[in-house]
Amino acid sequence: MRCPFCQNDETKVLDSRQIEAGTAIRRRRECDVCTRRFTTYEKCEELQLFIVKKDGSRQPFSRQKLMAGLLRACEKRPVPTEQLETIVSDIERQMRDMNEREVSSMLIGEAVMDKLFDIDEIAYIRFASVYRQFKDIQRFMEELDELVKRRK
Repeated sequence: MRCPFCQNDETKVLDSRQIEAGTAIRRRRECDVCTRRFTTYEKCEELQLFIVKKDGSRQPFSRQKLMAGLLRACEKRPVPTEQLETIVSDIERQMRDMNEREVSSMLIGEAVMDKLFDIDEIAYIRFASVYRQFKDIQRFMEELDELVKRRK
């Protein structure tokens, strides 16, 4: 690895550790010439995953968008951010394990709802109300009835 300060090609690794649930490695390095230290990250390059929306449009998968949706659903709920990050990682891994370049947004929405159902029922209902686009109180009540049935 080339030193970003003096451009020397010889550096040594002082420390390595796994990050992002083992999907990346953080390395602390030191230059043999100028002795300055710097950090590098090593991550496997994956193919871009595209999401096919309900209207047929396609957009790149975004961990940030998925996390933002989960944060909105869990607002003022006792759900730790670490747990939400785990959900995002699990869903991304699940989608990538399908070995498809394009994944339906409906698959992602259902996966999120399955995870939220087990964690927090209020967050589940909040997410479902946006995802399933409840048009009236009757549809909302049907979802609540389904929630009660699944809980028993």
